[in-house]
Amino acid sequence: MNTAGTIDRPLTHDPQKQAPMKPSTNEPTGSATSDFTTTGANDSRQNRTREMQLIPEALARAHMHDRLHQAQSERRAMSLVAARRMQRRAERASRRARRALAMAVMQ
Repeated sequence: MNTAGTIDRPLTHDPQKQAPMKPSTNEPTGSATSDFTTTGANDSRQNRTREMQLIPEALARAHMHDRLHQAQSERRAMSLVAARRMQRRAERASRRARRALAMAVMQ
């Protein structure tokens, strides 16, 4: 039986002997459409492309990208809260100093 390798049973585990990964030229990068035509359910199970094998990695990369942006926005929000807190503290200190100066001048 001479069948193509699948994800579960690849022809070889040696990366040097595997087919080189080339992006498809007629479709956008990361599209969900496949670059092959199948004739039946058995063929579709056998013809799993390298792009399909790398989908979990692409999803993980997108997830980490989202987490990074979320962490950066949370950091910006926390620094804004801290800056507002320090501004209120400075305004209170300024009012106390003004009041103390006015009291000193009046006496």
